[in-house]
Amino acid sequence: MLKLCVGLMLAAMIAVSLAPLSIAKTDSVQNKSLAERLGYAADAKLLIVHADDLGMAHSVNNATIQAFATGLVNSGSIMIPCSWVPEIAEFARSNPRADLGLHLTLTSEWKNYRWGPVLPRDRVASLLDDRGYFYLTESVAASNANVKEAEMEIRAQIDQARKLGIQPTHLDSHMGTMYQNKELFETLIRVGRENKLPVRISREWLSNRMPYLPSLLKPDDVLVDHMISIEPTVTAEGWSKFYTDEIKNLKPGLSEIIVHLAHDDAEMQAMSADHPDWGSAWRQRDFDFFTSEAFRELLKTHNIKLVSWRDIRKLQYGQ
Repeated sequence: MLKLCVGLMLAAMIAVSLAPLSIAKTDSVQNKSLAERLGYAADAKLLIVHADDLGMAHSVNNATIQAFATGLVNSGSIMIPCSWVPEIAEFARSNPRADLGLHLTLTSEWKNYRWGPVLPRDRVASLLDDRGYFYLTESVAASNANVKEAEMEIRAQIDQARKLGIQPTHLDSHMGTMYQNKELFETLIRVGRENKLPVRISREWLSNRMPYLPSLLKPDDVLVDHMISIEPTVTAEGWSKFYTDEIKNLKPGLSEIIVHLAHDDAEMQAMSADHPDWGSAWRQRDFDFFTSEAFRELLKTHNIKLVSWRDIRKLQYGQ
């Protein structure tokens, strides 16, 4: 009995002595910047160069794969309902370390090239226009969507990706449809957590764009500090200057540039007819800049480190 009491006392003493160390270790991790947690200096400038819309067209796939080969574009996301997914799925299977997420798709924006859901249409009727395609715009799609049907469809897209051998590293939403209101965004975050996939979220949205966002976040959620996406107000002549200025002015922390790559070829021209914004010439300009030696030199000159959603997933979920 005496030995038992002494043993219990020793165990208690050891537990008490170790507890502050455990707490200190936890506090130390929590007090580190995201850059430090990823293995960089606290004031490091980290950047994801992310290509949207993979699987939409051969032109998009081909340009993005070429850009990946340069090492300058290091992330992308796939639109599972689109026609050219088998091609990019083959690339994903052959390149399992490629940083490929899912561009969860609930809109179909082109005039003559349309797509619909992975699920049978009668199961997700609220997501579809009168021709059976996804709606043209994110605002109309979000205002018509039954949230349960939207959740079923994005889960089906994740399942389909995995059946094709794609092991996604993250989630985002084509045209931002799942970011349009609290109910849809809450669904996106929950589905991401259940699948252990980080979701693209910007710290810049906390106050103005999505005031409800803080209530949905958890301490281990990783937020991008600054999002960069060129807009139609930038002229073709000002394209390179816009990106160059953004890169020169990057602040320490995690930034993400969202690009749209393709070749200005017959396929892409036909797809984007009457839709110059994010169209064929737009995507060629993005491709030209982000595969250039000038961009490589900018990264080097300003000591910008490329990181990926794969890195963030490992940090957030340990895989």
